[in-house]
Amino acid sequence: MTTALMAFRGHWDSRAAELRGAPDMLAQFLSTGHARILPVWRGKPQLRSAGPATELGWVSAEADVLKHAPTPYLFLGLHHDVPLFAADISTWEPDALDRSAMAMFLDTTIQHYPGTETGLFFGELRQSMAHLTAPDAALAATARATFNWHRSHGFCASCGQASQVAQAGWERHCPACGAKHFPRTDPVVIMLVTHGNDLLLGRSPGWPEGMYSALAGFVEPGETLENAVRREVHEETGIQTTDIRYVASQPWPFPASLMLGSVARATTRAITLDDELEDARWVTREQVLRAWSGEDTTLIPARKGAIAHHLIAQWLAGKLGAAYI
Repeated sequence: MTTALMAFRGHWDSRAAELRGAPDMLAQFLSTGHARILPVWRGKPQLRSAGPATELGWVSAEADVLKHAPTPYLFLGLHHDVPLFAADISTWEPDALDRSAMAMFLDTTIQHYPGTETGLFFGELRQSMAHLTAPDAALAATARATFNWHRSHGFCASCGQASQVAQAGWERHCPACGAKHFPRTDPVVIMLVTHGNDLLLGRSPGWPEGMYSALAGFVEPGETLENAVRREVHEETGIQTTDIRYVASQPWPFPASLMLGSVARATTRAITLDDELEDARWVTREQVLRAWSGEDTTLIPARKGAIAHHLIAQWLAGKLGAAYI
């Protein structure tokens, strides 16, 4: 069995952080026509259909869609010697929005900006994350998470006054008290809990019927990764764990988390749910395999591209070690 790939873990040539404080250089990039800008509408990057593949829908600095974006744009860095930026065009109001569909667990709607070329559209990143190249997925995730932070941090946390974008989108400065604020990432533990041939999976309220995934929760202040795993599993299901081991991480821009993937072995089996989960249950290796092959449609596996999918694939392939089999 092949290992499932995780989205958003890729990288591009350089974030070129040394240029963030050089506004004249960044302005020159934009004025020469060499730069490419990624429009992002309410968290959705502009995408391009390219046959069976999906690409990011970059535009030039003269594109009409950018009239909806405040400046300065977010400077993402350099890739193949091309300066890359992202622009938040969330003030644009498309015609005939299906707001009920957009509010569902997974927004499957797409939006087209008037006058753009055929094949360009704004789409939910979770829908496209497994189809983008590694650099494209990482760039889109970075833009989405950073714009989310700006949207919710417009005022200084020290004095309450309105703050201003600085350092090409990578800081906010308060003109009143001089405080500087930086984009935040929330650490989240996500853990695969095993017991012999069984796997512990849970589902949150509002998920599609039959969808189950690995347990997860935010790391609290003063807490190690291992202690967060123990606490979250016990709080959500009443199960005790041991042999906790880190496996891999994944940036998750929904809205701005770093998923810290671990595996743990259960020492108890009785499940006692708290109010965070709608359900949790033990499933056998054979049940998971049937779900992944499509034979069992009552159990929807974790989404491809997500770290939960990767962890389960590692378990199914016997790559997590003898302690977790």
